[in-house]
Amino acid sequence: MNMEAIGRTLWCDWGKTIESYKELSDCTKYVMDGLNCYWPNAAVNKFFISVHQRYFRSCPVSGRALQDPPISILCPFIVVPILMTLLMTGLVVWRSKRTEGVV
Repeated sequence: MNMEAIGRTLWCDWGKTIESYKELSDCTKYVMDGLNCYWPNAAVNKFFISVHQRYFRSCPVSGRALQDPPISILCPFIVVPILMTLLMTGLVVWRSKRTEGVV
């Protein structure tokens, strides 16, 4: 499949472009094997950078960039371990004081 055949409006849809991208990747591997070169190498990297600049430059970053989760999800992952640490520390101190009097 050809990127031009997919159409510019679908270039940013990974589901539509992955097949072409895989074919291109396999082709570069095949060519490098035929030339007895390692894959990937600097020439292949430069080629893929030019492909990305041509076809994927205008794609939005959202969906590709890592983002923090919403605060409603993030807070429990921060607060629960802190509370558990404080609770366990308090429990250890309380138990150690309680057993000191018993000999």
